[in-house]
Amino acid sequence: MQMIGRPWGVTAYGAASVKALPDLVRVRFKIVNREQTPSAAFDAASAAVSAVRTALRSQGVADSAVKASRLNLATSTEYIDGAHRFAGYRCVAAFSVESTDLDGVQRLLVDLVAAGANEIDGVDFDVTTKRELRAEARRKAVAAARAKAELYAEAAGVRLGAVLHIEDVDVDGHGQERYKSGHSYASDAAADQDLAPGHVIVNAAVTLGFAISHD
Repeated sequence: MQMIGRPWGVTAYGAASVKALPDLVRVRFKIVNREQTPSAAFDAASAAVSAVRTALRSQGVADSAVKASRLNLATSTEYIDGAHRFAGYRCVAAFSVESTDLDGVQRLLVDLVAAGANEIDGVDFDVTTKRELRAEARRKAVAAARAKAELYAEAAGVRLGAVLHIEDVDVDGHGQERYKSGHSYASDAAADQDLAPGHVIVNAAVTLGFAISHD
């Protein structure tokens, strides 16, 4: 028999979701070059970075919508015949790009790969009104928790009193449609429907604690 350790009132959990069409896309990609000397690796990566920025501008993507890391140079090895062998120098530049042109996502990916981006890490669809949608979802979650508590109270033959406890339940990490790339968009571009954003789901949840009214 399960015992209630500290009985004090009515506790109820409520959750809600708000659905919206996305109006923003984030593309994460890398430029990776491997050459036999550090200078050659830097030069190849720098040329690709310049070409990628030109491609982004041609697609109407503002420089302010582009986040880029510094060029990262490291020794590259390959495992051959049971041993790690020197394979050159690997230079990497990572980018994150935001665009409101959802219809042009496929074209953007193809142009980026053609310019030198050889790793597409992900495509994330989102909404610019996330804060407002989150607030709406939280209000609905509170209403759901209250309705559940009222049902329990009615079934138990008591009445709800004042709210004594409000606990937000973190549901971050949900609510984005994410697409991973497992192939090159240059040689095998995905069909338009494969990059259809669908809907963005914004979630919220809360736990409410109520006193039991003795009036």
